[in-house]
Amino acid sequence: MKLLSTLTLLLLMIPSLHAKDTVVLLHGLMRQPASMSKMASALEAEGYRVLNIDYPSRDQTIEVLAATVRRQVARDTVDSAQVHFVTHSMGGILVRQIQKSAPLPNIGRVVMLSPPNQGSEVVDKIGHWKAFHFVNGPAGKQLSTDIKGFIAELGPVDFECGILTGDRSINWINSMMIPGKDDGKVSTEGAKVEGMTDYKVVHATHPMIMKKKAVIQEVITFLQTGEFKPANDKP
Repeated sequence: MKLLSTLTLLLLMIPSLHAKDTVVLLHGLMRQPASMSKMASALEAEGYRVLNIDYPSRDQTIEVLAATVRRQVARDTVDSAQVHFVTHSMGGILVRQIQKSAPLPNIGRVVMLSPPNQGSEVVDKIGHWKAFHFVNGPAGKQLSTDIKGFIAELGPVDFECGILTGDRSINWINSMMIPGKDDGKVSTEGAKVEGMTDYKVVHATHPMIMKKKAVIQEVITFLQTGEFKPANDKP
């Protein structure tokens, strides 16, 4: 009888013994999970369970999108010890909204790639255009720098958050609207958020930052250690 009780206890412990950390990947506005596929492969090679989520970025407000993503994450990571995130652009804003409105209790480390954490001046300039709304949907208009706008109301982050943002642009028209260095969508300063753990500027453009080998290595380093590589370290 004692042996049976011991075996039962061991069986109950198996899920926790084999629980893996999950890394959730969130693409940006107007993008698809395929944009994060290279990142997904690299993280899987490191032993992480990867959840590369698709969500209809152009169809709903950020609040609705965040609630949709949270439901899927909660459903698909019930056996995960920790849930980390790697996000591109607006994907980082979804994580901030999730943690503000319905926090995930087992959130781990978050790496945001080119996040509009203080909004984007491009939205300030052309967000009222009908063509902008047609292309970007309701969430796009929420990404302004308005001090009373949606982004400003999110507040500081209270989780381990590393930010990588680019200083190269292939969209000179957008860059003319953005003060200082930028990646074609977000300024290097505008990517910062109060409460962030680490921050680094990399030589990358907004649409391609998640595919760069050096960026992927920085992501892995942060997920493993809670900080990026020192500035004098080569990727």
